[in-house]
Amino acid sequence: MTILLLGSGGREHAFAWKMLQSPLCEKLFVAPGNAGTAAIATNVAISPTDFDALKLFVLENQVDMVVVGPEDPLVKGIFDYFQKDPQLSSIPVIGPSQLGAQLEGSKEFAKEFLMRHAIPTAAYDSFTAETVESGCAFLETLQPPYVLKADGLAAGKGVLIIQDLDEAKQELRNMLVHQKFGAASAKVVIEEFLDGIELSCFVLTDGKSYKILPTAKDYKRIGEGDTGLNTGGMGAVSPVPYVDAVLMEKIETRIVKPTIDGFQKDGIPYKGFVFIGLINVNNEPIVIEYNVRMGDPETEVVIPRLKTDLVELFLAVADQRLNEIELEIDSRSAATVMVVSGGYPEDFEKGKVISGLENVTDSIVFHAGTKLEQDQVVTNGGRVLAITSYGIDFESATKKSYQNIDQLHFDKMYFRKDIGNDLK
Repeated sequence: MTILLLGSGGREHAFAWKMLQSPLCEKLFVAPGNAGTAAIATNVAISPTDFDALKLFVLENQVDMVVVGPEDPLVKGIFDYFQKDPQLSSIPVIGPSQLGAQLEGSKEFAKEFLMRHAIPTAAYDSFTAETVESGCAFLETLQPPYVLKADGLAAGKGVLIIQDLDEAKQELRNMLVHQKFGAASAKVVIEEFLDGIELSCFVLTDGKSYKILPTAKDYKRIGEGDTGLNTGGMGAVSPVPYVDAVLMEKIETRIVKPTIDGFQKDGIPYKGFVFIGLINVNNEPIVIEYNVRMGDPETEVVIPRLKTDLVELFLAVADQRLNEIELEIDSRSAATVMVVSGGYPEDFEKGKVISGLENVTDSIVFHAGTKLEQDQVVTNGGRVLAITSYGIDFESATKKSYQNIDQLHFDKMYFRKDIGNDLK
């Protein structure tokens, strides 16, 4: 098979690494890819949202399958674009329909879906610039801290958690009236704060049946001890040590199964990944959010633990026969630590030369924000590299990742030194 993978981050490098292990994958293109995917596949300089250019490429190169990594092309309707085009409709796209992608594209759509299908979630309401004062009044009915979520896509940075009521009101006005997150915050969801431990549940579905992938926990804050600004993720571990069979059974029966059933009841075509962001409150799982693709950097610990052929899984999704596949998981733990550019998630510089990659042993380096420049690997984003290791437990895995990070260098390089510490 010839496969086209869309995206340029660590998630896509992990997908590429895994798909190339399959005897079914003869040729792999990545659009646009990064320096890591360039070393193992063929990068293509096409944006994942340039559907017309993708169509031409797919037809010219006889692509048999398209795998979508990031959320943007899904929210913009790439699945529907292929389905509606007679020249493309026979080519499977791994990712949900545009309607399904609204679970991530609109926080309000997601909350309404959760309520409609009686899936446990926090109390909420949504507001626009016209109803900003009603939003301030709603904040007064809640206990601190206050959770404000931009309704649209904000690259993982559109959620604010604020302790002070007056500050929360000011930030609500900043989001709605002053467009702090641009069009993404034209509508804001205010949510009840839930106190517990977060975890990520990943599901692959063909729209009827599903497979639950290994659990993971990621670390969003830039600073150690979960302090500072939110990022796209500074590291992750899998499995989550405190998730036992009892909690997993609750997650499946109360959340996963009603979600997949909800797709069928609502007539939502969905063939792809569902990321379910959960919080464990007194051993009761509650949904915080949905994403319609794999998380990053959780992909870099979940996919390496997958023993089953990933391309075979994707074919089963396309043909709606996922129930026929047996999922095999590596019993070892995996941990990944993100190495980021100095200044991230605010202003940072690109083009810093990365050295020491050849010295990494017994860990996998997944490239995120990198590119090739005159045969040198240079930084090209905020999150630069994900260093993933296996271990008998998450502590031995993180230890290995940190040992290998010591081999790496680029100007103003930064990483958190406490990934997994809260689980000890």
